[in-house]
Amino acid sequence: MKLLILNGPNLNLLGKREPEIYGSETFEDFFRTLQLKFNEIELSYFQSNSEGAIIDKLHEVGFSFDGVVINAGAYTHTSVAIADAISGITTPVVEVHISNVHKRETFRHHSFLSPVCKGVIFGFGLKSYELGIESFM
Repeated sequence: MKLLILNGPNLNLLGKREPEIYGSETFEDFFRTLQLKFNEIELSYFQSNSEGAIIDKLHEVGFSFDGVVINAGAYTHTSVAIADAISGITTPVVEVHISNVHKRETFRHHSFLSPVCKGVIFGFGLKSYELGIESFM
């Protein structure tokens, strides 16, 4: 099984950015933990602050991978283009968020991605990614 974890803007700052919301572990360290835990799965990781790069990556893996776990960050609430990219591929996508977006600012309560994703997981910290991976097993 081949899965991609795809992170959007500002998630490269995990471990530094607002640790009271996002925790103090870097995603790179957490990804190594995921690779050990799910060693029977070929896990790939990609992060970009650019909407176009996220779309390009979805197009690249969207017909050959078994799944994508995406945390599009703020693009979740703004990007029709990423939603269209998800709609245009055959690989199923699970949307994840570290925080409970419904406990945050009102603009974070709406997702353009949720309607085109297989499922949505949020509010469990980095464990949201583990749950996303497990949804493909």
